[in-house]
Amino acid sequence: MDYEAVRAGLQQAIPFNTHVGLEFAEVADGRSVVRLPDADHLKNHVGSQHAGALFAAAEAASGGAFVGAFAEHMAGITPLAKGAEISYLKLARGAVTATATLTEDKAQLVERLDSEGRVEFPVSVDMTDDDGRTVAEMTVHWHVKKNA
Repeated sequence: MDYEAVRAGLQQAIPFNTHVGLEFAEVADGRSVVRLPDADHLKNHVGSQHAGALFAAAEAASGGAFVGAFAEHMAGITPLAKGAEISYLKLARGAVTATATLTEDKAQLVERLDSEGRVEFPVSVDMTDDDGRTVAEMTVHWHVKKNA
């Protein structure tokens, strides 16, 4: 699989992510890394990254991990984020890196998708500042169905 092509495609695919300035730094099989820049328009009233910007970075990273895992199946499926939980642990100052990981076995997920026509699964995201401190954690619940 050409994950560099997948990464480049994801970088251009979602206009909102471009608007925020998110950068897909890596896409792999069940893993994705997204960088949230340190920009004034993304900050809150105390000068740290806005909660909405952190959420956007984590959601984008989770989508990248999903696409990396299901790249061979994308033409025949429709994915949607069904829900998410986020915990803001520390003030996020500076650029933030959101690293997403598929937490279930990909082969089992594909098997369930093939047999049931749909599958739901979580993707975990760890957000760190440039000093490597975890500033937030998020779980995104994805719902994927086969196209009719």
